Amino acid sequence: MAVKLHRCRNVWVKIGGHPCWKVQKALDEQGVNYEVVKEKYFGPRDETIRRTGQRRFPWVEFEDGSVYREESKDMAQRISEGKLTEAPRSQPPTASAA
Repeated sequence: MAVKLHRCRNVWVKIGGHPCWKVQKALDEQGVNYEVVKEKYFGPRDETIRRTGQRRFPWVEFEDGSVYREESKDMAQRISEGKLTEAPRSQPPTASAA
């Protein structure tokens, strides 16, 4: 399973309390195949809001376009337990009718 990890651009921050690193580390430890998508740290986060309903990082995008977002500690725990595929997902937004 290949997923996209949407996280802040501060990939150099690798301390336990950093939410993005916490989730990325769990993905690494479980051997999950993922791509990092570096998002804006400051300013508008239109794509994140559109996809998750909030401004916070990190979030995971699955191959089918669905999205998983919880508090980072909960995300890391689920991933560490090998239950990423069971995560609650929101579906990709649909194109609006013209």
